[in-house]
Amino acid sequence: MIQLLSRLFIKNYKDTKSPEVRQAYGVLCGAVGIGFNILLFIGKFLAGLFSNSIAITADAFNNLSDAGSSLITLVGFKMSGQEPDPDHPFGHGRIEYITGLLVSIIILIMGFELITTSVEKIRHPEDLIFQPLILIILLVSIAVKLYMNFYNRSVAAKIDSAAMRATAADSFSDSIATALVLLSTLISHYTGLHIDGWCGVLVGLFICYTGYESAKETISPLLGQPPEPEFVTQVEQLVLSYDLVLGIHDMIVHNYGPGRTMISLHAEVPADGDLLTMHDTIDNIERRLQKELHCSAVIHMDPVVNNDEKTEKLKASVLSAVKELDKEISMHDFRIVEGPTHTNIIFDVVVPFHFRLSDSEIRSFLQTKISQLNPSYFAVINIDKSYSGS
Repeated sequence: MIQLLSRLFIKNYKDTKSPEVRQAYGVLCGAVGIGFNILLFIGKFLAGLFSNSIAITADAFNNLSDAGSSLITLVGFKMSGQEPDPDHPFGHGRIEYITGLLVSIIILIMGFELITTSVEKIRHPEDLIFQPLILIILLVSIAVKLYMNFYNRSVAAKIDSAAMRATAADSFSDSIATALVLLSTLISHYTGLHIDGWCGVLVGLFICYTGYESAKETISPLLGQPPEPEFVTQVEQLVLSYDLVLGIHDMIVHNYGPGRTMISLHAEVPADGDLLTMHDTIDNIERRLQKELHCSAVIHMDPVVNNDEKTEKLKASVLSAVKELDKEISMHDFRIVEGPTHTNIIFDVVVPFHFRLSDSEIRSFLQTKISQLNPSYFAVINIDKSYSGS
C-alpha cells in the first residue's frame, strides 16, 4: 500500500536522496500510521472493555500513544524540511532526530505505565471474558502492526531515517506485545489461570527495552557520530579520481540532519603544480560532491613534494616506524626543513581514539626512531584523531 501511495502522491519517489522526497515519505508514513493506530485503538479498547482484560485495554492505549508518535513524526518531517533562515543557517534537519527521540521517550513512558497497571492487576486479579470477536481483533492487530513494521523499516532504509527506524521498532514491539496479550487471554480462558497481569508486565518490559534501543539510535546523531563508512568511501573515491590529487586526509563530516551534510578535507597536490590549474580542479571536485553526494564541501590544498628521492626515502622510513606502533595509524603532511645544526622532520599522524599510548608516549617513540636514522633529525609531530571513522 505504501508503495502505491508513494507513486500516487510523491513526485520523483525514487530520488530518496532528495530532501523534498525524504520529507514526503516521512509525512506519508506518519499519516498512514495515525490512521492505522486510531483504528487499532478503537478495536482493542472495545475488546478490552468487553473482556475485562487490563492487558488488552493497556495495549489499546499503547496504540493511541502510537498515533501520537506518528503525529510527532509527521510534524517533525514537515519542520525538518523548512528552508534555512538567519537563526538556523544550516537548516532544520536535526528536528527529525529530535522527533525520533520523542517517540522513544513515549515508548518508555507507555512501557512503565503498563508495568505499573499490570502489577496492580497481579495484586487484584479478575476473571476474563472470552469472545471469538476478541480473538479476531487481536489477530488483525498483530498482522497490521507487522505490516507497519515492514513498511516503516523499508522506508527508513530507503531514506536513512533514524526517526522512521524508531517508529518501525515501536510497531514490532507492539506486535509482540499484542501476541503476548492474545496468549494470556487464551491461557486464562482454557486453564482459569490469572496470568493477565504477569503478561502485562512482560509486555511492559519489552516495550521499555524497545524504547531504550530506539533512544540510543536517535541520541547518537544529535551528539555527533562518525559518518557511515560507505559515505566516506564515496567521497574518497570521487576526490582521488582526479590525477592532480595525490592523497586526502583530515576529513571532517558535519551532519546537520539527513540531506544536510557539510564536509571539509585536505587534498594533497604536487608542490610544483600550476596553482590556477589545481585551484580549478578543487573547485570542480567541490561541485561534484555537491551534485552527486548532496554535501557542501570545503577542500584545503596541501602541497607535497613527490619527486624528491631523499624526501621519499626518509618518508618511507618514518612511515615504517609509525606502522610499528599500529597498522591503523596513518601519516600525512610529511616535509623536511633543513637548518645549520639540525633538520626538522615535520609530519602529522592520525591515531585512533582510545589508543593504548598517550600522545606524549607516541611522540617519544617516534622521536627515538627518527633520531636513530640520524642524530641531527628532530621530529615535529602533530597528532590528529580520525573524525571520519576511517
